Amino acid sequence: MTSDLKKLFQSIQNKQFAPFYLIDGEEAFYIDLITNYFEEKILTPAERDFNLITLYGKDAEWQEVVNACRRFPMFAERQVVILKDAAQMNKLNELSAYLEHPSPTTVFLIEHRFKKTDGRGKLVKLAKDKGFYFTSDKVKDEQMPAWIQNYGVEVNFHIGEREAQVLATYLGNDLQKVVNEIEKVRINVPGEKVLTAELIQKYIGISREYNIFQLPEALTAGDKDKLYRMLAYFVANPKSAAMPLVIGSFYSHFNKLYLANFAKGKSDKDAAAIVGLYPGRVKELMAATNKWPLPKVEYSLALLAQYSARGVGVNSDTDDSSLLKELIGKLELVANS
Repeated sequence: MTSDLKKLFQSIQNKQFAPFYLIDGEEAFYIDLITNYFEEKILTPAERDFNLITLYGKDAEWQEVVNACRRFPMFAERQVVILKDAAQMNKLNELSAYLEHPSPTTVFLIEHRFKKTDGRGKLVKLAKDKGFYFTSDKVKDEQMPAWIQNYGVEVNFHIGEREAQVLATYLGNDLQKVVNEIEKVRINVPGEKVLTAELIQKYIGISREYNIFQLPEALTAGDKDKLYRMLAYFVANPKSAAMPLVIGSFYSHFNKLYLANFAKGKSDKDAAAIVGLYPGRVKELMAATNKWPLPKVEYSLALLAQYSARGVGVNSDTDDSSLLKELIGKLELVANS
């Protein structure tokens, strides 16, 4: 959860309300989180019957929204008005006249999902000056493992780096989908505090053996049987091994292998700090550095950069399966050189 959201929820808990809130953006997860909070946390259950008003942009006129905001609360200190799907409302900017002089007894939420509010209008400026403005941006693919680990911390469910990478690789950056899958595990094993590979395979359905995260490890560990078995699986199932995901997995692994070369001779604790992994994983990487010294790792990173470009069509029209076979073949040559 971002620091802005934490401040928002804390202010509501302390009953420090802005007169209106504008939330927009492409990522629906945080928009739903905020909207649900407004529906459930500001008014008591008894107060909601008369003082929680929900309107929808595709159906409501701006005058109707203003009238709802101007009414007095019934048997309560304040009322909550939520305008959902505000992007679909005609003449949305007409609300700016109300926002300049909002009612002190109304908490007004404008929910503008799936895209940002037009910055040329007055709404965003007014929200920044007199209310609260939050944009829910999509989390980038490369940021997803860290996001998943942070989510685990928030819900007191430890998710290691390896497990976070597997989830990010196979579930993508749809936050609600990722959360749903994690919560599926927590519901099935309520006493468990650590997400393991076994739990991922059992309850989420991602194979422990056939996942992209394991592919570079099989290569650098010299486990040819596993490497070829996995390669055959991914070639037969190309949707499970899109080149951007493959490159990301290999880059992450070789980057850690690069750092592991500089951690030689260090204690387990110091080596773990340098590489950014727990001691058990660092030992595996340190063993791999005997066969993968810095020159090989640097050459491999250069290969990954080349295939990253080819994977998105730069000077190449080769399909992902063929690119994957080429890449593995060249990396094997590096390993055996």
